[in-house]
Amino acid sequence: MGVEVVEHDDQQLVQAVLAGDTHRFNTLVERYQSRVYGLCVRMVGDADMAADVAQDAFISAYRNLPALRGEFRPWMMRIAANACRDVLRSRKRRPTVSIDEEPEDDAPAQQFADQSAGPEEELLRSELQQVLARALNDIPADQREVVILSDVQGMSYQEIADCVGINIGTVKSRLNRARARLRDILQAAELFPQIVRPTRDTNGSR
Repeated sequence: MGVEVVEHDDQQLVQAVLAGDTHRFNTLVERYQSRVYGLCVRMVGDADMAADVAQDAFISAYRNLPALRGEFRPWMMRIAANACRDVLRSRKRRPTVSIDEEPEDDAPAQQFADQSAGPEEELLRSELQQVLARALNDIPADQREVVILSDVQGMSYQEIADCVGINIGTVKSRLNRARARLRDILQAAELFPQIVRPTRDTNGSR
């Protein structure tokens, strides 16, 4: 007879840690380490540095867990995002974003993956990943942050607003500008199709 495995939700794990079962925090780390690392590597652009920032973010979360109000995930992502911003400010230069260094669970390359792709498709996909990396690096940091949280991390507008510390209207505005800029860059590289309105001929048919 098998042993039933009970998966606790985040709030139960947080309460267990606060009650003295500190090992339960390891479960939270395992649950969110890919997301946190994915955010860090995209924001700071260096795999080794991202790993250090992610580790520091979890340490900070553990130390400040009694101050948690609300859900753990957006709070954890906010700590990680703040840690990344601190690193970027200390470096005083724009990061070089590396998409290829992403963990498998969060890699944007998987959005374009095709197991049956031939050499030409593989080359195009590789080129697209490089253009995406440069495009993310070329947009302002505040826009890059919200587009990563939304389109990569899958966070809602409210979660992003809570994470970044801005209102939902600002989230939508930054996200729209970021997506438009990324689309322009991809179109300029001829890696994103232009949507052209069908024209009618002189007889009125399409």
